[in-house]
Amino acid sequence: MDESHHPAHAPALPSEPFAFLLHFFRHYYGWCVLVVVLEIGSSASSILTPYAIGQIVGGVTDSLTVREQIFSAVAFPLGLYLLLNLGEVIFSRAGASCRIVIAPRLRAQVTSELYAYLQHHSHRFLSNNFAGALASRISETSTSVNMTLWTLVFDFLPIVVTLTVSIILLWYASIPLSLFTLVWALLYLSISYWLARRCRPLAHKSAEARSITVGKVVDAVTNLASVRLFAMLGFERGYLESFLNNEIAASRRWLWSNEKILWFQFLLALTLKVGTLLFALWLWQQNQISVADFVMSVSLSLLIIGEVRNISRRFIDLFEYIGNIANGVGIIVREHEIVDRPGAQPLHITRGCIELRGVTFGYSPDNPVFENLDLRIEGGQRVGLVGYSGSGKSTLLNLILRLYDPQQGSILIDGQDIRDVTQQSLHEQISLIPQDPGLFHRTLLENIRYGRPGATREEIELAARGADAHEFIERMPNQYESLVGERGVKLSGGQRQRISIARVIAKNAPILIMDEATSSLDSITEQAIQNSLAALMKNKTVIVVAHRLSTIAHLDRILVFNRGRIIEDGSHAQLLAVNGAYTQLWSRQADGFLVEETEQDD
Repeated sequence: MDESHHPAHAPALPSEPFAFLLHFFRHYYGWCVLVVVLEIGSSASSILTPYAIGQIVGGVTDSLTVREQIFSAVAFPLGLYLLLNLGEVIFSRAGASCRIVIAPRLRAQVTSELYAYLQHHSHRFLSNNFAGALASRISETSTSVNMTLWTLVFDFLPIVVTLTVSIILLWYASIPLSLFTLVWALLYLSISYWLARRCRPLAHKSAEARSITVGKVVDAVTNLASVRLFAMLGFERGYLESFLNNEIAASRRWLWSNEKILWFQFLLALTLKVGTLLFALWLWQQNQISVADFVMSVSLSLLIIGEVRNISRRFIDLFEYIGNIANGVGIIVREHEIVDRPGAQPLHITRGCIELRGVTFGYSPDNPVFENLDLRIEGGQRVGLVGYSGSGKSTLLNLILRLYDPQQGSILIDGQDIRDVTQQSLHEQISLIPQDPGLFHRTLLENIRYGRPGATREEIELAARGADAHEFIERMPNQYESLVGERGVKLSGGQRQRISIARVIAKNAPILIMDEATSSLDSITEQAIQNSLAALMKNKTVIVVAHRLSTIAHLDRILVFNRGRIIEDGSHAQLLAVNGAYTQLWSRQADGFLVEETEQDD
């Protein structure tokens, strides 16, 4: 299916871990029931095998005097024994086959829906969280949802079935023996659960220490060139050693606690093995059970021990999976800050007129950037924004793009409040050339086509020529099929910017925003694409932020910002004639760029 056909809305995801689990399990309800039935069949076949063995031994004992009739005496239990072993193989492999069908789909669905939900988080949310950490949370959560289901079905369900069937079989053989096993099982499970809960923080700290060490290694390897050039090889080894020592200490605490649990498990397992054997011997001596029941009870005790031996480890794993789900849900499945209003309609552009009415906004409400700002940009007008850093230029762009909502006032495009239209349609009608273009680790063709997925190869090449990018693309080994590396690392800053401009040319939206679009270009390259940019601006509403004032001098209108206020408004010639703030900026620029100041002039 074409990517453009995927729905753009955010999925409705529960914010509680268990509700989150059920949300996905319900999609596979039929499969889950089938797997549970098959696993019950497998476990029941396994645990009933000692019963068949007991009956075979009983038949053999009864036929000691007439050995030639041995097979007829044990025909039924022998057939049952064969059927149970065959059933265990068929049920277990069928359950595993179902898991092969479900597991990848379940993990993919959790990943897909979490990613879709994350897509709708605000610019503020994404700025406050590391991209790698969010991607890791999605991966951990999807894996943990999968593992929680399979731990419950393939680890805990067999234990429940094994203990239940064992106690029922022993009940018919000997009520005291079944009660002994029941008390042992309850004691074993409850203490294992309690020990696992106590051990979980140590396991978490051990994993956290490993994670920190890996992070330090990755950081050091990433900066290995700097380490070598600063002659800090020995320092970095010593720096890493302290974290390795912390990891060793945390791991030892966790492993010793685990060893204590294993001592408990082995001792309690010994109690069941020896206790069942002695108790069964005593019952047989008292003529209260048969030889068949004696063999069955001893065999059952060994089977139970094999099934529950690692129960504490399974509890710890389950706690870990549920903890990962809780962390992922807690971080990602939060209420979205910027959402489409109910009944939001697509944005319809007729002229491209942008208007701010009484806009008050601050990234924190107690520190406003704008207070009661009014601004009208006519459709088709080309406007430059100038002012020192922090004066509000980029904030204005963020508000028009609806990366943030103002605390007061409204922003309209052709009379439509942008909060009343869908974000999808708003962003479809606006092209942005940012200062630091974000490229995907895909081919040059795919990166340019991102502006218009349906564009033909000829249209992509035409856009590249318009951005003065075609020539350098043709010189690359695979030309338009060349991969650009993570965030375009294989390209120079100027090449990345030209690809970004080509992408916008391909998109051809009616509103164009350029945020330091030519800052990464040298003067010769900038001059080469100025004509293309001029062509791109035709019949569009254009907003340009630039520190190189020569790039905006030819625009229809220039707005001078200072501390969130528009202090001058007019063309380049008009503002120079006023001999005010713009004239000062023009005279202070060095090599065409504004010289930054820590304190802005009033």
